[in-house]
Formats: sequence, C-alpha cells, structure tokens
Amino acid sequence: MATRLTAQDASFYFLEASSSPMHLGSLAIFRTPRSGFSYDRLLSLVEQRLALVPRYRQKVREVAFGLARPVWVDDADFDITYHIRRSALPKPGSDDQLHDLIARLTSRPLDRTRPLWEMYLVEGLSKNRFAVFTKSHSALVDGEHALDIGQVILDASKNPPPMAEELWMPAREPKDAALVIDALTELVVRPGESVETLRGAVHGVAGVAGEALRAAGKVAAVLRTATQSAPSSPLNTPISRNRRFAVAKTELADYRRIHNRFDCSINDVVLAVVTGALRNWLLSRGEPVTASSTVRAMVPMSVYVSADRVGFGEPTDRTVEQAEDDRSEVSSFLVDLPVGESNAVVRLSHIAHATEAHAKQSRGVTAQTLMRISGFAPASLHAMGARAGSRLSQRVFNLIVTNAPGPQFPLYVGGARMLEMYPVSPLFENQAMSIGLTSYDGYVFFGLNADRGAMPDVDVVTALLHEALEELVDASNDSRV
Repeated sequence: MATRLTAQDASFYFLEASSSPMHLGSLAIFRTPRSGFSYDRLLSLVEQRLALVPRYRQKVREVAFGLARPVWVDDADFDITYHIRRSALPKPGSDDQLHDLIARLTSRPLDRTRPLWEMYLVEGLSKNRFAVFTKSHSALVDGEHALDIGQVILDASKNPPPMAEELWMPAREPKDAALVIDALTELVVRPGESVETLRGAVHGVAGVAGEALRAAGKVAAVLRTATQSAPSSPLNTPISRNRRFAVAKTELADYRRIHNRFDCSINDVVLAVVTGALRNWLLSRGEPVTASSTVRAMVPMSVYVSADRVGFGEPTDRTVEQAEDDRSEVSSFLVDLPVGESNAVVRLSHIAHATEAHAKQSRGVTAQTLMRISGFAPASLHAMGARAGSRLSQRVFNLIVTNAPGPQFPLYVGGARMLEMYPVSPLFENQAMSIGLTSYDGYVFFGLNADRGAMPDVDVVTALLHEALEELVDASNDSRV
C-alpha cells in the first residue's frame, strides 16, 4: 500500500527549484585498510543495510490533477548500482580537488523518477584515503521515522556481526486511477485536509508550503513569532545552481577549554567562532560593520535532556547505551550574531545570554530513533535542521547553522576507519551560504556549502573560522580576562 508524503515532505519535494536542489549531503573520509576497500565492498554493505532504511527503495509518485499529496511507492526497477557510483581523483588527489568534486556533485539535482538518493565512492585521495559522499533529498530523511543512509552503514567496530539476509520483494505499484480514487476518498473522509491540498493544486505549491510550515512549527516554533526581517547582508542574494564547498577541521579540546573558562555551553563557543569569522569576512569585503551590526542565524540544534541539565548540541563522551537512555530532541531558534562587536569575549557573552533565554522557552520535536543504530546520528540531525529552514530564509534569517554532535570514538565502514565527517547543508532561495558542523572523535568539522557566484571567497571564511577560534583560545589563557 502506498504511503502519502507528509505535508512537510511534500513541501520539500515541490519547492525544489533549479537554483536550490533540496538534498542534504554528507562527506566522510576514511583511511584505506590494509585489505583494501572496493566499490563491490561498499555495494555489498549498503545492500545489507537497506532494510534499515526501507524508504531508500521507494520513489515518489504524484497524483493526477494535484488532488492529493504524492505517495511513496516501491521502485519495482530498483537498481542499487544506479544509486551507488564510483569516482576517482587523479592520484594523488588533493583535498581541494575533492572539495571541487563535492561542489559539482552537490550542484546536480536528484533524479525524480527514482528513489531520491545517491552515494559516491571517491578513490585516488592522497595519504592512503578514500571518501564516501552521500546525497539524500530533504523529503526522504525526516530524522524521526526515516534515517539517513550514511548513518546506518557506520559501525563502532571494524568487524561488526553480520546482518540477517533479507529478501526484498517490491509491492505492486498502484495505477494512476487507483491513486485518484484514493485521493477522492480522502476528500470525503478528511475534507479539511483535502481543502488545503486542493488549494495547492489550484494556486500552486504555496498552499502546500503553507501547510508544511505549520507542520514545521513544532521544529522551529520561533519562526511563527519572528516579526522583524533579517538584517541586510551579502549572504542574501539571488543564487544559481552551481556550488562551492569548503571545510574547516578544528580540535574539540579548544572548545572545551573555552567552555570551562567562561562557563558557557560548547554550542555558545561554536556560535562565537562563527560570529568572529563572519565579522572578519564582512570587513575583508569592505562591508559596513558598525557596533550594532548583526547577522541573524537560524540554529537548529540537538538537545539532550536530563534531570539536572540541558546541554544544547554539546559533543559528548557518553557511551551509546547512555545516550539511548536520554530523550533526544531537536530545537531551533533565531539568534542575532553580534558581528559588530570587536571583542571576542564580549561576543561570546552576548551569545551565551541569547541562547540561555531561548533555552528556557524552546520547544523540541522528539527524535528517539536517532541513536538506535550505531550512536552516530549527525546526518539525520542535519536533515532535521534543514527541514526547519524553508522559504522564510530570505526575510527571517541570513543563514542557517546546523550543529550535530557525534560520538567521541572511532567509527568504521566495512573495516575502514572514518577520519573526518563534513555535512553539506542545502541552500535555500536567496541564501548564499549554509554552515554545518559535526563533532566526532576529538574534532569539530565544519562544512560550508555556498553559491559559486555569490561566494567566490568561501575559503576565506574557513580560514577565518580558525582565526576566530584561536582568538578565543588566547582569551581563555589570558588570566587578565
């Protein structure tokens, strides 16, 4: 039986434009084991794990005349070799060449006639490494009921126990007439919901988007009450489909040192580092920066709730079993980053006060399934963050910053140890850059996805992230502060 897309899933499906493909990416870099790592090995591993993410064998079917939201149906012609591809850099491939490849792959929309995901094995990377890049449509991964494929292929052991074999037989795909009859039946049984769908069919996708935004309210309740437009910024400009991708790798110990010195959350430190980098980037462009200048960020974050403390997005050393005992949520809020403030410690103080105020009134959406596979859920958490964005970005906030904590122990895919993990968050309309970051095994990894024309200097931002972090580290070591 076909499953209808939720209102929010449908909004992502319909709102995709040529300039803003609505897929979320994830770049993982691995050390090649002595036994090697091949395309066939990756193919076999993913095939074994597909039962954990059944939607990755389903495609979207639209209903004639827009009578109802589209449905998920099994792809009777599912071909895993179409979705898992291989690419190679000219040996020895550099990180810059890898990032250029990721930018090109991110620029390409997914094939809507097939399940909405792709995975690339990138060979030829220098220093005995290879990469795996995954693209999943935002309609496919909700982080609550449907997880990201990149999450389920990772293991906490080099030699995980084998999974039971699964014989998958696709359900028969419904005929167009059957989908129309189901839609007409819903018009009678659930007329209120169907009216919204018909509005979308008559007036375009705006009606569907509006319904989706109401559904997204529990993820980002603050968007409903945002009454002021975001400050004017070069971050908000018409964009093309072409992308640039840049990364920054920083040490988690530095964030913890600053966190302990100034009695704030690690997430406050992260936002202060982003603020410092954006301030210096604006100055490098000759943009007017006054003492009151701000950049408004939408910040979807993981929230771990315990009896005595709420820690927003803080990387943790807890075991998987301990994490599963907690209630994992995602909460989003808008924060004005004080880019006009020249003092790094004062910037941190402003942000800490802002996040504390939001923490007391934030609402989250439960995501209890996120840690159930291997304890590594950043890809699904980033997907939940991206879902909170939508078309409001150009007037409510300047950019989105997603932060997803990962485990502080090594993970493996097919016996190969993962060294680095970078999120690739989608860009929304008139949004020139998005920032995603993931903590893993002692490091914090930033992935910056940017429009190729609007952000030719995205590499400058990554360099300035290092400078902003160093500035705070220096301040934490200064006994006079």
